[in-house]
Amino acid sequence: MDRELRRPWLVAVWPGMGGVAQIAGTYLVRALDMQPLAELDARPFHATQSIAVRDGLVQPPDRPRSVFYAWRNPGDGRDLIVMLADQQPSIDAARYGEALLDVAAQHSVERVFTFAAMATPAHPSAEPRVFAVVTDAAQLSDIDRAGVKRLQEGEITGLNGVFVTLAAARGVLGMCLLGEFPFFAVTVPNPKASAAVLRVFSELSGVPIGLAELLADARRIEKGLIEHLENLQKAAQLAARSVETPSKYNEELVESGLQDPFAPAPDVIARIEELFAQARRDRSRALELKAELDHHGLFRDYEDRFLDLFKRAS
Repeated sequence: MDRELRRPWLVAVWPGMGGVAQIAGTYLVRALDMQPLAELDARPFHATQSIAVRDGLVQPPDRPRSVFYAWRNPGDGRDLIVMLADQQPSIDAARYGEALLDVAAQHSVERVFTFAAMATPAHPSAEPRVFAVVTDAAQLSDIDRAGVKRLQEGEITGLNGVFVTLAAARGVLGMCLLGEFPFFAVTVPNPKASAAVLRVFSELSGVPIGLAELLADARRIEKGLIEHLENLQKAAQLAARSVETPSKYNEELVESGLQDPFAPAPDVIARIEELFAQARRDRSRALELKAELDHHGLFRDYEDRFLDLFKRAS
């Protein structure tokens, strides 16, 4: 029979930007070969927002899961618990957090952590910084020793912030560690930021965590992000020249092999440029041009050029 947990710390993670928290939490469970400990029935805290359909048949909704895993330290150090949730609650998030803390209390959790992401203009090749917020001034020396930056101001959305404040109300210390990642890659998994968070958590907890596998994934994704950023920068440079020479811009896009992710289809651009040329010769065609821009949701992109037609006419 497994022994009782010894002075455990709890890490709670939910989906979020860059997958930073979920990647870190899932990796921690796998790397330490953690075992299931308990599961909270999270259904009362989730409203069904959509359904899946296959071959005309409505599929039963997926059951949201919030599962606790435990690691018993083979040495004299503290044990760990990780709570992995596949969804953030959509109903009564505070009551959901309290229910999680009830489970934590059953195992005498001494401190709670959440992992989160912080989007900045950082380059994908840069080493991610880790920021932290704590619920008690006594913890500030801990993060200072770990070389973590204090988050000076701002806000933390979702359970990542709420959960640690709920813990603090129960007299349990709480901390949120935020891994830095490039703001342009919000939807791209970022194991590099996850590894940075885990490195700090390992130092704070005294639990060694091998990160080789995670860093190998990080290197592969980093290469793709750098290439994507370079393409975005080239497309932006070409777009900047499009104001004066739109036809040349289209030619350069084709020649470069780049695709502006925000650009309308080439035939739409061609039609708009044709209408601009007609409107310069005949101002009565401006109404048709305006209708075309509105139809494609592009008027704000071309507003200055459109208004310039009338400035020149006057």
